[in-house]
Amino acid sequence: MKDFFHNLVTALQEAGSDCPRLEAGMILKHVLKSDINPYSETKAPDENRKAEIGRIVAKRKARVPLCKILGEKGFYKYDFIVSEDVLSPRPDTEILVEAAIAEAKKKNAGTILDLGTGSGCIILSVLGDVKALRGWAVDVSEKALQVASANAEKLKLDSRVNFIRASWFDDDLPERLGTKFDLIVSNPPYIATSEIADLEPEVREHDPLSALDGGEDGLLHYRQIAKLSAKIINPEGLIFLEGGLNQEKEIAQVFIEAGFALERIVADYAGINRCIILKK
Repeated sequence: MKDFFHNLVTALQEAGSDCPRLEAGMILKHVLKSDINPYSETKAPDENRKAEIGRIVAKRKARVPLCKILGEKGFYKYDFIVSEDVLSPRPDTEILVEAAIAEAKKKNAGTILDLGTGSGCIILSVLGDVKALRGWAVDVSEKALQVASANAEKLKLDSRVNFIRASWFDDDLPERLGTKFDLIVSNPPYIATSEIADLEPEVREHDPLSALDGGEDGLLHYRQIAKLSAKIINPEGLIFLEGGLNQEKEIAQVFIEAGFALERIVADYAGINRCIILKK
């Protein structure tokens, strides 16, 4: 097994993986259906499993993200079902989740809305830690909502979240939601249209374009979310937004102009100002 594992790591490194050893361990766990220590396990996988691993490596060489191959991605405390219909959860977004959980507990919040829920990883992670919350999750994609709903059922949170197929550009969305919210969370598209072509193939070709393209300046969706949020957030309510590199001041200004006050900005693990928190 040790030699097989070493060769697998090498193959993944040649395929362009930034974390070949981690990915090799994830592949072995997925295929063998158990955690093993490749340095102490003496028996290599059988031929059928080797063939399955080979197919996975071939897809990685084609720059398909490992999570889209395996059909799941670890995020915060949970493993989420993912597909090509949803944005792959990123560790940086856990910063937003942690901030929302802390504030929800501090405020004794009762309602939370997730705009552009995708896999549901943000709202379901918050609901998992804050038992008093009830959630609403909006996405324009029916396929994304199917993934999010499956994750809610998997985590036994489906009784506490309402999924709504809609766009934040829909004029009737406030009426369809039917309530106001103590917390709003969102990781909207924020990449400028002209920059999409320069993204890594794993992102450009395997995440939905609708979850990436933020319009000419990357701020198109923030402007609409600010307008919508001003109508549906409770007094003293908080909104938690993810943003891209060097966007935090512009995003904050969009919401300040809509009547929000900047609470604080939280950096991600790489020191990038990633989470913008605003108060109504």
